[in-house]
Amino acid sequence: MKIDYLPLKRITAMHAGEIHEAVRHVVDSGWYLKGEATERFEQHFAEYIGTAHCIGVANGLDALTLILRAYMEMEVLKEGDEVIVPANTYIATILAITENRLTPVLVEPRLDTFQIDDTLIEQAITPRTRAMMIVHLYGRCAYTERIGSLCRQYGLKLIEDNAQAHGCNSQFSILNSQFSIHNSQLSILNSQFKKTGSLGDAAGHSFYPGKNLGALGDAGAVTTNDPELAAMVRSIANYGSARKYVFDYVGRNSRIDELQAALLDVKLKYLDHDNRLRQQIAGRYLSEVRNPLLTLPTPSSSVYHIFPVLCQQRDDLKQYLGECGVETAIHYPIPPHQQACYGHWHSLSLPVTERIHRQELSIPCHQAMTNEEVSYVIDCLNRYGKH
Repeated sequence: MKIDYLPLKRITAMHAGEIHEAVRHVVDSGWYLKGEATERFEQHFAEYIGTAHCIGVANGLDALTLILRAYMEMEVLKEGDEVIVPANTYIATILAITENRLTPVLVEPRLDTFQIDDTLIEQAITPRTRAMMIVHLYGRCAYTERIGSLCRQYGLKLIEDNAQAHGCNSQFSILNSQFSIHNSQLSILNSQFKKTGSLGDAAGHSFYPGKNLGALGDAGAVTTNDPELAAMVRSIANYGSARKYVFDYVGRNSRIDELQAALLDVKLKYLDHDNRLRQQIAGRYLSEVRNPLLTLPTPSSSVYHIFPVLCQQRDDLKQYLGECGVETAIHYPIPPHQQACYGHWHSLSLPVTERIHRQELSIPCHQAMTNEEVSYVIDCLNRYGKH
């Protein structure tokens, strides 16, 4: 059996009819930027996440970068300020911080969750710390009550990198919240959960094709309940302009296009359903994989963008699964502090992060998998080391 890690063609085909119709409508409209499709998706995504504002941008890195840049223009942050960030993350999280001439402060993750260890955060806070950027890595909620409490205690802005966790529900409830969206009131009453992307002061989202909510190219978004921040992000992303040909800031060009917005609006309707399919597959892995050579993630609030397995002989496991016809991926082979672009960090010792990056292997876990394919992967994993 041949099982692809993430067959985007199959995943897109699940909603191909509606996607083609949405694209055709945009093409025939003759309006390809900053039009109705973008406004509609921004409204729907804000409602889905549970925030007052959504600003579509070019990609996920831009989303994070623009949030920090907006805070600098608002004089909430200044050059050299420290931002606490997990050491175990994709490098884009770090790039957004250093691009703004802010200082990342790396904090180790927990080995059982792969998320930032909230027991280590307070000792990393200094008089220069102004923000914390948490990453819902692999689709798992990174927020904890301790993180929220520390941000309140020390007056830190809490920014979420939600590139991998669209649709993930946290365990933290929201009651009697009201947000104003496009001049209408959205009341969220007695809601059981609050979604990642709405837990902090602002969040950056990536719609890279491989994400749970993926475009057919690059796209991203910022969500927030702060109207001043939202207006600043939108302005900076539009060359620094809130009014045509009037430039209040040294901005950049970072906009979602109408085609991507239209197809994302189609796929958004199915995101919860698709995430449930991923969760069902993950549930089978967690209950049916029984191999002492493998460490599986602990059950959690996750949408399983990535299903990570730890193995001391990771490369051997990857080769074995490849020989079985199971394609895998590594997220990520080299941690940020060991990358050439951050040479000044090479002397850092971050053993938990380094172990994760040395042992992690991602196995197929997506909404287009069949039960037969899942059973085959489970059988292969259980046979590893006995072949």
